Amino acid sequence: MSDITVEINGIKCKAQEGEFLLNIARREDIFIPAICYQTQCSPSLACRLCIVEADEKRVYACNAKAKDGMVINTNSDEIAVERKTIMQVYDVNHPLQCGVCDQSGDCELQNYTLYMDVDKQDHAIADTFRPIRDWGLMKYDAGLCIVCEKCVTVCKDMIGDAVLKTVPRGGEALPKELKASMPKDSYAMWNKLQKSIIGTVNEDDSLECQDCGECIAVCPVGALVSSDFQYTSNSWELTKIPVANPHSSDCSLVYYETKHGDMKNYDTKIFRVTNDAHYVSLSGAARFGYDFENRVAGKDKAFFDKAIDFIKNEADTIRFSSYITNEEALILQKIKEKYNLKLINEDARAYQKFMQAYTSTSSETLYNGTLKSIKASNFVISVGTAVRYDAPTVGFAINNAMTMNKGAGMYFHPVGDKVVDTFSKNMMAINNAIGSEEHVLAYVLETFAKIAQEAEEVTVPALPKEIENVISKYDSAVVGLAEDFEATLTKMLAKKDTFSLVLGEDLYHHEKAENIAKIAGLISLYTNFSVTIIPSKTNTLGVSLICDLDDEAGSKILGYNAEGDFVLSALGDGDLDMPALNQQEGTFTSLDKKVVPTNAALPYSGYVLNDIANALGLEAELTIDYTPQLPKKSGFMMADFDALPNLYDNAGNEVRGYDLNVKSVKAEGKLEKLSKVKEMKGDIVYLSNPINQFSAFTNKAHQLKSTGAVYVSAEYLEAKGFAEGDTLEVKSENGEISAKIELDKQLLGEIAYLPTFDTSLNTKALFSDGFRFTTATIRKV
Repeated sequence: MSDITVEINGIKCKAQEGEFLLNIARREDIFIPAICYQTQCSPSLACRLCIVEADEKRVYACNAKAKDGMVINTNSDEIAVERKTIMQVYDVNHPLQCGVCDQSGDCELQNYTLYMDVDKQDHAIADTFRPIRDWGLMKYDAGLCIVCEKCVTVCKDMIGDAVLKTVPRGGEALPKELKASMPKDSYAMWNKLQKSIIGTVNEDDSLECQDCGECIAVCPVGALVSSDFQYTSNSWELTKIPVANPHSSDCSLVYYETKHGDMKNYDTKIFRVTNDAHYVSLSGAARFGYDFENRVAGKDKAFFDKAIDFIKNEADTIRFSSYITNEEALILQKIKEKYNLKLINEDARAYQKFMQAYTSTSSETLYNGTLKSIKASNFVISVGTAVRYDAPTVGFAINNAMTMNKGAGMYFHPVGDKVVDTFSKNMMAINNAIGSEEHVLAYVLETFAKIAQEAEEVTVPALPKEIENVISKYDSAVVGLAEDFEATLTKMLAKKDTFSLVLGEDLYHHEKAENIAKIAGLISLYTNFSVTIIPSKTNTLGVSLICDLDDEAGSKILGYNAEGDFVLSALGDGDLDMPALNQQEGTFTSLDKKVVPTNAALPYSGYVLNDIANALGLEAELTIDYTPQLPKKSGFMMADFDALPNLYDNAGNEVRGYDLNVKSVKAEGKLEKLSKVKEMKGDIVYLSNPINQFSAFTNKAHQLKSTGAVYVSAEYLEAKGFAEGDTLEVKSENGEISAKIELDKQLLGEIAYLPTFDTSLNTKALFSDGFRFTTATIRKV
């Protein structure tokens, strides 16, 4: 696209050729009404409120593309009449229940009715019965629905589930004489409204999806609401607290909406989670997994003293999880240095070593991809992650790239995913052999380094011969490529010029993790791919940059949200209570390499880690006093917490915190020869959580709480002769567990998976050295 200039209401605006007029206007803070348009998704033209005049012709701003020199007028007497009539039509038969409607106060129908000065109703028609649907975590009241289709659009174009659609409403036909007497667009909109309502793709109108709740977020009225929130509060009674998603490394901006409780329990609580849906989409964990706070009566002085004594006189190791803030990670690092302790975080250490190897060949201290760069791509490759389970927002970004950019891609993973298969007809889901990721990336490097050199404009250096000699030995059989795949790839690559590579946590504990990371670094250097390496937990990246982590623990361990001889826990199951992440302020380091702020939504009356640090001789009044002390050598800035911005602007730019400083270093890493992939025989088990479960914290939330199971596909049940609800014994050479079997309808293939969110199941004991696949014997008990 080329830079152009358009004129809107006499204002000169810079734009990209082909950009939608509505997006340009929003970026320039020029108001054009629109109910049905969802940013980053396809226009549906359902509401028609965005009519404008472009070069003296009427067009829809959500769908009209900018041309250089175009002159746009957003208001005229004729347009004002059209818009007012459209709002009158929307108000026909809309229930007058604003006093109890969950959207009242945030309702776009209310807002536009007032904005268009609708003070009377000129139209009427008999209403149609429209039943309320209970879809589990959400409810759909068709009587309130205005059929804007934003839920359908976001589900298809952003999330990738594509489970909603318009279905026949059964409404009365409009009188024919109205076509001549009403403005054109208002008649067309009303005609469609009378014919349609929202339903699901299933014949029984049941909803089978990943329960992200994004349809709730985009609904402009009260038709789609959280089942849990419905009729519990008026929106204007709630206080919005901006926080970063505490459950996964996207660290998306979310709002915890809080209010005091009822007469029985007046304590402040979170009633719901909302988001800036035009600019960021949330996983179901972020939306529904909000009430994981640690409620304590007060400070337990006796156990606090025991903690201090244990650290001073007994502990030789601190083990902790990555569900902590950057400031807490720095406190632990300072305690390590002061008392000569070991710091153990297996997750962050594996990621740290992977990134060190990546840097040794890429010459950059961090990867160069982001969620935004993935969405902007038209060719995406994913390797080493069950992406919709591990990092849902990355899955959203990949799907968005496929649908909005007419993209293509390759999804390499041994475990099949039914939804990924539907992202695009040009998304190839390839079941590579377990452990073959070194060969997969060698194939990617060799293939796309050649493609980069054959491009009309060569922007990367040629692959050195010594590297080519190593990677050319990849085994195409374990990569999973069909014999005729080269021809297929040529077709997929037609008109593709923006490339993204997504790497995930299967790789970090891989036997060949170091060589895999080095190949990934070379891909960033010798191909046109932007590379994104997904941090496996909320603040894995931050911890890996702040802490000097050790590989082996000592004999006396202080656990912080982790196992130990003396445990500090935000789950309330340790020796001394600590606040959960929804009770803290501080920062996270997101997968977009941004240091983003999070705030305390709920009160906490117990001790915090900073209290322990002060008792050990480190002096800071508040935990956030450590924010400007985060290590500059790792890319952090000397910035005060309260000075960090936390918003999206009208252009959709993420104005949150600050970007890490990425440094260039000398590339000195050397590739090893590719190793032969060891075939895994027998029943294979994968270590993964079901969608919307990430940890014991998500499982503490009342809407997500469940019991861990052995998760399998329908194919698996049929092949093994098991039935859902059977109890299975799963036994590997490292350990065994018993759990009921549960059907995952979005899973494909014959690999079962075990979760980590349910701490009553010691599933990790079945796996070796953190690698996510193992061989097991599985039998019915």
